[in-house]
Amino acid sequence: MLEIRRAIPSDAIHIALLGRVTYTESHGEYIENKNDLLEFYKQYYSVSKIREELNDDDVIFWIVFSNELPIGFAKLSLNIKHPLKPEINTCKLQRLYVLNDFIGLKIGSKLQEIILQKAMDLNFKDIWLTAYYKNKKGIHFYKKYGFKEIGNIDFFVGKSNYPNLIFAKNL
Repeated sequence: MLEIRRAIPSDAIHIALLGRVTYTESHGEYIENKNDLLEFYKQYYSVSKIREELNDDDVIFWIVFSNELPIGFAKLSLNIKHPLKPEINTCKLQRLYVLNDFIGLKIGSKLQEIILQKAMDLNFKDIWLTAYYKNKKGIHFYKKYGFKEIGNIDFFVGKSNYPNLIFAKNL
């Protein structure tokens, strides 16, 4: 049975672990220095960092379970200024990850629909995200939902830059 619900602080341990595993599955092969990757995980996917974000009113997490097993999550950051359109009321789809073994269940699509509906319900005019330029599967997924490539931005893991594309969608 599939369950998608808003995450609560007690889900931090699941999200931190899911974040590390799913990021490795989707991006790990591109990261040149594995020590940088471990530091990245300490900074962005520690249990304390996720718990802190779960307690932030400007961050919404969803978590996905299949037969009680945590298999994916998403993060929407509210009121994050768009780097190319700072005057517009925007939010950012910060993360959307599903374990590789469960991608065929179309969970990413279900999460995407929930996120877009929530952004509209909160009266945001635009939603944006970034994607690593080599992440063809992710880029195809976002384009399917009407996101348009509008620029690029630097994204560092350690001292190495991994250029990301910026995508946006009017709501």
